Amino acid sequence: MQSDNLNFYSLSSGSSGNCYFLGNAKNGLLIDAGIPAGNIRKFLKNKDIPLHAIMGVLVTHNHTDHTKGLELLARKNNMPVYTTPKIWGSIVSRQSRIFGIKVNEIDQKKTFNLAGFEIEAFPVSHDAPETIGFHICSRDFKITIATDLGQICQTAAPYIEAANLLVIESNYDEKMLLQGSYPHFLKARIMSDQGHLGNRQVSSFLAAMNSKNLRHICLAHLSNNNNSPEIALQNLQQAYTERDVGTNIQPQVSVLNRNSPSDVIRLN
Repeated sequence: MQSDNLNFYSLSSGSSGNCYFLGNAKNGLLIDAGIPAGNIRKFLKNKDIPLHAIMGVLVTHNHTDHTKGLELLARKNNMPVYTTPKIWGSIVSRQSRIFGIKVNEIDQKKTFNLAGFEIEAFPVSHDAPETIGFHICSRDFKITIATDLGQICQTAAPYIEAANLLVIESNYDEKMLLQGSYPHFLKARIMSDQGHLGNRQVSSFLAAMNSKNLRHICLAHLSNNNNSPEIALQNLQQAYTERDVGTNIQPQVSVLNRNSPSDVIRLN
């Protein structure tokens, strides 16, 4: 990888673990560390990204599929963590053995600088003590990451609408979920305003948004049991067709792999 390229990689995206890389071989950051630390180190080595190039880990919330490798990765590599005080407190309360980690507490809707990026955390609706998305700017290019949210609320929508690269949850197909084997309480939790976004919700919002700034969509956090890449893509394409959004202005769309790295997205 050339040092001046700006790249986005998904290492894993789903209920088994979530982790994303943004940057290059000189400076970069991770968003969440929900897979084993050894897997993250191996991925970076394979991409010729030295560990010292990772300037920090941005953490969205305390669920294990976003924090599994965080303690070991951050402590052993002296890698700082960036998250809100409430999120960090909830992580510590769930993982009492966490120690020796440098934590940089951030505020929602207040910009900070890291690895050459301007970063702003924004609130999203999810069933954790607190959950945030990230809006990350590199010069004039804007990346928004919102991978766990039950609805696109008024606070999250402007960050989604401003993105050139959007990483957004498309967790379930409603018919598959309702007809599936999950117990009623779990179905209700997933479909609630503090659960997860379904294909229909995401597709309708994006087609109605019809942003000329949006260049690439990454559909993230797909359910293994209640969705498929083909169905998620079909929903989005149908929504664009119903809105009569011309193919010449439709963004590129990727579906992120659940348990393995996805293809690189080059941002310049």
